[in-house]
Amino acid sequence: MKIFKKPFLFFCKIISFLFLFISIYSCINAYASESKTKGNKNSRTVTKKTKEYWYDGKAEISSFHLKQIRYGELHEGKAVLIYVTEPFSKKHNTKADDEDSSNIPVLKLNKTKKFNTGIYPYSMMNSSFFPVEGESNSLKITSSIQEWCGMTFLEMINEEKFNFNLNSYFEGASFKNKRIKKTLLEDDLWSLIRLNPELLPIGEHEIIPSLFFLNTMHKKLKTYKASISLKKSNEFTSYQINYPNLNRKIVIHFTSEFPNTINGWSETYFSGYGANKKMLTTEAKLIKSLKTDYWNKNSNKDKHWRKKLGL
Repeated sequence: MKIFKKPFLFFCKIISFLFLFISIYSCINAYASESKTKGNKNSRTVTKKTKEYWYDGKAEISSFHLKQIRYGELHEGKAVLIYVTEPFSKKHNTKADDEDSSNIPVLKLNKTKKFNTGIYPYSMMNSSFFPVEGESNSLKITSSIQEWCGMTFLEMINEEKFNFNLNSYFEGASFKNKRIKKTLLEDDLWSLIRLNPELLPIGEHEIIPSLFFLNTMHKKLKTYKASISLKKSNEFTSYQINYPNLNRKIVIHFTSEFPNTINGWSETYFSGYGANKKMLTTEAKLIKSLKTDYWNKNSNKDKHWRKKLGL
C-alpha cells in the first residue's frame, strides 16, 4: 500500500486540477457567450423619459423648407418628417394590427419630399421601422420615388443579412434578393438621434448610404467608407457623414437637449450632366414641429393643421 500511496495522491491532485480548470473555463466561456449575446441584441435601451415622450398616443410631425438638388439645379419644395411608435410584425413585415408577444415596438419614420423640376413634380417617401430598443438596424426600410417619367420602389428586409429588392421603370435597374452583410444604415441614424443620440457612431465606418441618394443618383447599392463626426454646442448638435468615394457629405442638425428634434440638414454632392455638372447642396430648414394624432384628422375641417405646419 505504501508503494502506491504517493502515485495515487499525485493522480488525485491531477484529476482535481483538471476538474477545476474545466469548471473555470466553462464559466468564462459562458460569460463571454452571454455578454456577446447581450451586446448584440439587448445592449441598447431607452430612458423612461424617452418612452413617455414617444408613447403618448401621438406622432411628431416636422415640416421643412426644402431646396433639393436635381438635374444640376436646386428646386424649391417641402419636406416632412413623421415619427411615431407602433408594433411591428416580423412575421408579416408590416405594422401589427393584432396583439402578439412576438410583435416588436418600433419608431417609424416617414420622410417625404415634394418638389417640382420644371413642368413635372417629384414625390419621394422613405419609411424606416427602427426598434425602440434592442438591435440598431431597422426591421424594414422602403423607399419610393414618383415622377412623370415613372416610379421606383426599393425595399430592405432585415433577415440573416439585409435583403434588398428594387422595382424600377429604368431598364436593367431592377433586381431581386440582393443580400448585403449587416452594417450601419444611414437611414437608421435619423431614428438613433431621437432615441439614443449618445450612441451615434463617429470615426471611420462602412455604411450603406441613404436609399434616396442611391436611388436618385443610380449609385451601386453597397457599403461605402465614411468618416463621421459630431459637433455639439449648448443649443444644437451637428452630425456629419462624409463619403470620399461618392464626393458626398450630409450634415444633420438637431437640438442638443431632449427630445433632440431635427432642426434641418444639408446634403452636398455633384449633380447634372456634362458641362452642367456641378457641386450643389440640398438644404432643409425647420418650419414647424408639433405632436398630434394625425390619423384622426382626415376630414375637411382638419385642413387648418396643414397651415400650422406651413404646408
